[in-house]
Amino acid sequence: MKMTTKELCIQGLLIALVTVCTMVFQIPVSATNGYVHLGDSMILLVGVFFGARYGMVAGGVGSALADLLSGYAHWVPFTLIIKGLMGWLIGKIANGAGDREKFFTGRNLLASVVGIAWMVFGYFIGGGILQSSFVVALTSIPENIVQGAAGLVIFLVVGAAFHKANIYKIVSE
Repeated sequence: MKMTTKELCIQGLLIALVTVCTMVFQIPVSATNGYVHLGDSMILLVGVFFGARYGMVAGGVGSALADLLSGYAHWVPFTLIIKGLMGWLIGKIANGAGDREKFFTGRNLLASVVGIAWMVFGYFIGGGILQSSFVVALTSIPENIVQGAAGLVIFLVVGAAFHKANIYKIVSE
């Protein structure tokens, strides 16, 4: 698929947005040897406002870069797949109907919940592989749910503001 210069620039900016938002505010979590961050809210925003392709690339590459630059290189392959699929799922579900008249829709909420549920499950699997124990990886589930819920709240607030600012028009010009 051929990308225009504009699309390439937007994709690069969205990758940077996810990376920076993941790295700027990190709360270490001992149970997961990871951290809670703001990046998930950005993946939700990108998936809903820009669609599945942008969500997948920004979520996967942006989050993997943040892991690499934050000293979590062992998580990079898992994060690339988990967050990439998270962004793709969100974009596919949210943008399936093409309804841009309202932001607070059942479709956007479903997309967010499915994306977050996948993230929690994906990191459970990744943790089980890295720690050689799925029982130990169970301890990551509550922290990842909190991380996802925080991302959802931020997404709803910022997303409503983006919708009110008519970002759909800006993006499609």
